[in-house]
Parts: sequence; C-alpha cells; structure tokens
Amino acid sequence: MTATPWTREQFEQRLRERGRAYHIHHPFNVMLNSGKATAEQIRGWVANRFYYQICIPLKDAAILANCNDRAVRRNWVQRILDHDGHGDDPGGIESWLRLAEAVGLERPEVESLAQVLPGVRFAVDAYVNFARRAPWEEGVCASLTELFAPEIHRQRLAGWPQHYPWIEPAGLSYFQSRMSLARRDVEFALALVLERCSTRAAQERALQVLQFKLDVLWQMNDAMALGYGVTR
Repeated sequence: MTATPWTREQFEQRLRERGRAYHIHHPFNVMLNSGKATAEQIRGWVANRFYYQICIPLKDAAILANCNDRAVRRNWVQRILDHDGHGDDPGGIESWLRLAEAVGLERPEVESLAQVLPGVRFAVDAYVNFARRAPWEEGVCASLTELFAPEIHRQRLAGWPQHYPWIEPAGLSYFQSRMSLARRDVEFALALVLERCSTRAAQERALQVLQFKLDVLWQMNDAMALGYGVTR
C-alpha cells in the first residue's frame, strides 16, 4: 500500500526538524562560536573550509549540468556567480580569502590546500560527486542545509568580534553577505522541493538527501576536531 504524502506544511516541518543535526551543534563549532578556540584552531578551520568554498561552484555547476528546466537554471546560476564573482563583485571565495588573511593566514598558503585534512577533503568530494551523479532535484534537496545557515552566521557576527578582537573586522564580511544570500537561495530551493516532491516516496528521499548533506558538514567538523582538538 502506497503511503499518503504529507501535506506541504507537514513536509516542510519535517525538513526543518532536521536542523537538530546541523553542525551548529557540533562541539568544534560550539567551541569556535563560544570564544574558546585558539588562533591555531581558527586558522585551521578557515583553511579547511576554504576547500568547501571552492567546491561549492563545482557542485552547483553539476546541478545545472543535470537540470533540464530552463527556469531553474536561470535562477541557480546565480549561486555560481555569488561564489566565483562577476563584474565588480569579487564573490564569496575572494571574501573567504580575505577572512583567511584577517585571521593571520597567507593567501598562497590557503590556496595551495596544503592544510586541508583528509577527512574534510573526503567529505567535500563526496558532496560534489553526489551532485554530479544524482538527479538535479536531489542536488536541490541537499542544498536545504541553508535553512539553518543564517543562525550560524549570526552567531559568528555577534560573537567573534568580542571573543577574537585580534581578527580584522573587515574579514567577517563573508558571514554578513551570506545572511541575506542564504535566505534568498533557500527560499527558491525550498519552494522547489515542496512542489516537486509530491509523493511520500519523494518526500522521504528528500529527507534522506538532506541528512546526507548534514552528515557531510558534520564529518568536516569531526575531521577538524580530530586534527586540531576541541577545547572544552
């Protein structure tokens, strides 16, 4: 017997409930945002997260390559421009490099990826490979971790200047920009998932895919906690 689909409201609630597994709750992130991290740990986090930043446009390009819906492509391509930059906008990757410089890292050192831990590389590569091989709708589902992103950026903007006054404030501009961009992006993606996932099987698959992406982010933090330690 085929299970009855959840209503749009029920489905959205279940998607949002997955926020309990978001990496905002990971001990390594809690340490960073509560002011207990050392300079070495912050630099390690920034250097490793840079690998995630440069792979996001690759992930989004893979979703575009798999997508046969022109209207979706016209919207989704903005994500690549946001990260890679276009026109006078240097983009999110450049903003992240400025964050790296603000915490005391040298740009060539970060760009070399020499500090990227194997566990971080494995998790990020798994996400990009998923986007390449999965139906584009599942790639959109995976992006819904952005439902929970504004709060993690808000915590950084509120706490880091107080906890880590040695970080140049201008370096935190990446988090400020993502507060609005993440909300814009997830508004489109959420509406798309709620519309396209109209059967119970599709809804349950969307939850599985979202959990996969949450696991990717959690694994990145696991690897950094192991590599740099967690101060309690």
